[in-house]
Amino acid sequence: MPPKKQAFRVTIEMTAGDAPMMDLGKMLGQTGVNLVEVKRDYDAATAGQRGELVPAVITVFEDRTFELRLKTPPTAFLIRKALGGKGSPAPGHNSAGRLTRDQLRTVAERKLPDLNTTDIEAAMRIVAGTARSMGVSIED
Repeated sequence: MPPKKQAFRVTIEMTAGDAPMMDLGKMLGQTGVNLVEVKRDYDAATAGQRGELVPAVITVFEDRTFELRLKTPPTAFLIRKALGGKGSPAPGHNSAGRLTRDQLRTVAERKLPDLNTTDIEAAMRIVAGTARSMGVSIED
């Protein structure tokens, strides 16, 4: 059997366990894929992460079948969750809080599968850069 030909690919960030049909319809409506089935698969796959923002790469093939690949939540989302608040409205001028090295390591370990490194120290530096751009400082 020849491999399926890809017709459409999109990355969507949705709330885990409760994908909004409106967003799915906007992004996938023109492909003719069964949106209810996409929602059901996404909700089932992300039920354990309910309340988090989980990106998914949805690939639709010419025969209107689809493939769903989940990614880790965005780094900024994980940092805000670790802080228990928001980022700074004016990074560099106002501080949004402080992340401890342990919190930084936890976020880096969670993001490691989606980063372009396998070294935890390099992953921590990547996450620390995102934190700095949000106005969050790192405690040593």
